[in-house]
Amino acid sequence: MALSATARSAVLVGVAGLTLAVINQATAPALEPPLERASVLAGILAVLLMLSGLLGERVLPAESARVALVGREGLELAEALPEPLRQELAWGSAMLLKATPAAVVVVQRGDQMLLRRGLLADTSFVPGVICAQALERQRSISLVDLALYPGRDEFHTLLADLPAVVVQPIGRDGLLLVGGWSPRCFGRGDLLWIEGWASRLAVALASIPGVSGTGP
Repeated sequence: MALSATARSAVLVGVAGLTLAVINQATAPALEPPLERASVLAGILAVLLMLSGLLGERVLPAESARVALVGREGLELAEALPEPLRQELAWGSAMLLKATPAAVVVVQRGDQMLLRRGLLADTSFVPGVICAQALERQRSISLVDLALYPGRDEFHTLLADLPAVVVQPIGRDGLLLVGGWSPRCFGRGDLLWIEGWASRLAVALASIPGVSGTGP
């Protein structure tokens, strides 16, 4: 994977510092102990700087890795929802779009769409086999790179060319779908955000007449 400009700069600075420390030791063997300690410290700091640049590159994907997704920015809520649920859906979806690499957030209850937010397709999403598996197992399914999965066509109507999707059950009949901007973009912290909000939604949906059991 190519390094970003920030990571390359960190590596170059680190290599330069380490090189200077080695040259300093080679050309001045009679340095006093305090200067020797400073030289060793400079070498250690140079290595740490290089590592921080490389780790930062892995934790924060390069901007160029984002897929150029096509959709219209928007927020859609189902009609006749109780006001507390509308507020919960609006708040939670906004937080996911802000705090995670989400491009689109969808909340489904059966075949009914309760919320769509972010980049929206012109077609309605219909849950398929993978969504059914997540509900049956009562466990989230993280498709880190949709190009690798034969069943990826199930999510084409969620948003065309999505590179990654998380399918999170909301009780027995609800689904939270989060589509990401790039392959492998969702980290452990993002998945915890998604799972935590799904738990809040399960409680909120339990108060709506006609919703079947929302417990695990």
